[in-house]
Amino acid sequence: MSTRRLLATVMATMLVATGLTACGDDGAPEQDANAALDIWIRKPPGSNSEKTAKAIAAGFTAATGTPATVTALFEDFETKLQQAAAQKDLPDIVINDTAQLGTLVKQGLVREVDKAALAGGADLSPTSWDAATGADGKTYGVPFSAQSFALFIRKDWREKVGAAQPKSWAELDALAQAFTTEDPDGNGKADTYGYVVPGSTKRGYTAWYLTSFLWSGGGDFLSGDTGKFTTAVNTPQSVAVVDGFKKQFCTDKDVVPGAVTLETTQAHPLFETGKGGIYFTGPYNMARFDKNLGKDKYEIVALPAGPGGKAQSLAEGENVYLMAGSANETGQQKFAEFAVSVQGQTIGMAGDSDGGIVRLPVNTGVQLSTVRKDTRWATFEQVFKTSGRYVPAVPDWTPFRQAAAETINTIVADCGSDTKAQLDKLAQTFDAELTKQGVKG
Repeated sequence: MSTRRLLATVMATMLVATGLTACGDDGAPEQDANAALDIWIRKPPGSNSEKTAKAIAAGFTAATGTPATVTALFEDFETKLQQAAAQKDLPDIVINDTAQLGTLVKQGLVREVDKAALAGGADLSPTSWDAATGADGKTYGVPFSAQSFALFIRKDWREKVGAAQPKSWAELDALAQAFTTEDPDGNGKADTYGYVVPGSTKRGYTAWYLTSFLWSGGGDFLSGDTGKFTTAVNTPQSVAVVDGFKKQFCTDKDVVPGAVTLETTQAHPLFETGKGGIYFTGPYNMARFDKNLGKDKYEIVALPAGPGGKAQSLAEGENVYLMAGSANETGQQKFAEFAVSVQGQTIGMAGDSDGGIVRLPVNTGVQLSTVRKDTRWATFEQVFKTSGRYVPAVPDWTPFRQAAAETINTIVADCGSDTKAQLDKLAQTFDAELTKQGVKG
């Protein structure tokens, strides 16, 4: 670590668990307006996504004169961030999932953002700001990218089995059964399945995947509003959705084998290599699947309305987090302003390539169709606008997501399990966590 950086961050994140940040004698971090910005992004090293992040940094430097370096990390990103905090060497900027906001705030790793002082802040959609707002109503990040999810379906398989695009959950399940039992790839072997499910408990994937289905089925994790929540994970509607999910694993057997241990990076190849024909995922996979599978072999369909009478999609994205203890708070803010500007968003979208780190732009001045000619993006934009929903604004969502993932994973992995009993236990865990976080209604 350089002497300058050591001096600027020697107190940064000390006693992180208590939320303390680096301060000088005047209560503010020692500042150096010329300090280079260290930017971390949760993307695979060597990927086109990393190249796009570096292009944004280069554009920022050209516009402001402030040097900036990008470090792409993917595996165990949060663990490495904690290690950096323990070593008193946090980056200045982190671009990471919106779902991490609560954890970062709880640990005192990010600083509050003054929306009114952010140049261009008024150009960002109100919905996107929701994802940067903490449980206390304060803003702790700057929206950077939004996304929703839709069904990726093997079109060639669907036509082979003579089915129409699914318009209901019953039709979707019937299609999954046909993909499993009717040899849609025509190789004469029983080696195809309906659903590709990233069902690992790591990073809460099981619950993450099921969220849109749970909401669309009339169930929920929590009910209530900011500050006061009650548990809803064991309501009859929630139980019915989880039972239906379990049925796919245990009765219909139309989920790809090994799904209970699959992370997303392991699930993607199962769709593109012809193991499973239905994958509920995000727009970031289109360029990859076009290359590895073929654009003509699959289609993108919005999730049909569920038993709850509606279709809802988990809304996600990424925020630019201004990390505590930075030696250059002015540079931090200027980078955030550039990243969400029309120029920064356009660079981040990377056209129709697989290097896009801005999925759906948060700047309302950016027209999706002018940057991307692939009309399939319009499906995701429409889903986000009409049925996108972020996770509940509790102080820290991570414990809820992880506990739900472990319980639901147990239910689908053990076909003899009692769904209601398991969800009742999960509800008790949720109640305890709500009380711990001070938001139990």
